[in-house]
Order: sequence, then structure tokens, then C-alpha cells
Amino acid sequence: MGRLATDGAVTSGFRRPTSPYNAPGAAPARRLAHPEGPLVDGVDVEALRARVRDIPDFPQPGILFRDITPLLADQSAFRAAVDLMAAPYAGIATVVAIESRGFILGAPIAYALRAGLVPVRKAGRLPAATERANYALEYGTNTLEIHADAIAPGVRVLIVDDLLATGGTVRAAADLVERLGAEVAGIVVLAELAALNGRAALPGHHVRSLIVY
Repeated sequence: MGRLATDGAVTSGFRRPTSPYNAPGAAPARRLAHPEGPLVDGVDVEALRARVRDIPDFPQPGILFRDITPLLADQSAFRAAVDLMAAPYAGIATVVAIESRGFILGAPIAYALRAGLVPVRKAGRLPAATERANYALEYGTNTLEIHADAIAPGVRVLIVDDLLATGGTVRAAADLVERLGAEVAGIVVLAELAALNGRAALPGHHVRSLIVY
């Protein structure tokens, strides 16, 4: 499992390939303004941001969609993002990943942490008995569900998603975790739309993000 080195880079038993994100001798990483200060040193967050492309008017007119697929396709960028998202959460027993892009990040983060993985899905997609919570998106409404027996009471949980926008999706996932008697020990996302103030929907929760727009 990775650890946070003194220079902020995530290391493990395998040497991470040299890349624009961790190149030896590279200029110090540019730090983004962030409500909690810079998340980590040693990785160029602007290089990660450059792998996220903007798609206007998707999924409907007036929405600017942040497409993370170029970042996922770049092996160094993907590994750097997963390592940085996982690094602060050693000891977490369960990762809760939110459908659908949260699954892409949540699974490798759970693997890195040696944790279990629990999916939170849209209504009607889980086969056994569920708990459900409604939530509002910036462009509509929806319902999330979790298996009623997925997490034991008292378990410390990390919630993972790709994006924090208005906070409704993550709020619903946190409500479901707490309804099962588990503890939300942290929330981590790849990107955050700060102008939408999603953190206001998550009072009392510790939220971390790699890229802030």
C-alpha cells in the first residue's frame, strides 16, 4: 500500500514511472487555492487538470461537462490521481463509490487501501433489499440506493466520487452510510466546482479534492 513520502509524492513497492506529474528535478508543483490549503506537494495538479477536457452543452444545453476520460487514459495521470486520493486514508475499512464514474476511481482506491468496496447505485439497479435517498443534481433529480446489509454499524467509510458540484449526490450517499450506522470518515473527489459550494451540503464532513475549478 502506498505511503506519503516527505516530499509529498506517493511511493510504494513499485517505482512510479517518471511523468510530468512527478518528474525528478521538475519545478515545484503549482498549488491551487483550496478551502483546506494545498492537498499535496510533489505532483503537478495543473498537469492533471490539463487531462480533464470541457464539453459544453452536455448532457443538456447550458451544462459544461468535465470529461475525465483523457486523464483515465493516461497511465501516469490515472495512477497519480488514484495514489493521491487514497494516500491520507490508511486504515479505512470500506470505500463507498457512487455510480457511475465514482466506480472507476473507487475500485482502485479500495484496492490501494486494502479496503472493501460498496457501490451506491441509482434506483432499481441493486438486487437485494436497499435503503434509498433522493438527491438533486445541478441539472435534475435522481435517487440513490445502497444494499441494506452492505456495511456493518460502526465501520469507518471513505466516500469516493469523481466530482463535487452542488453536493447533493455525495450528501445522499453520506446519509445512506449513516443510516446503516457506519461512520463517514472522509469524502474524496477528483474535481470540485467551487462556485457551486457543494461543501455547504456536507457540514461536519471532511472533504478533499485534487482539482478545484
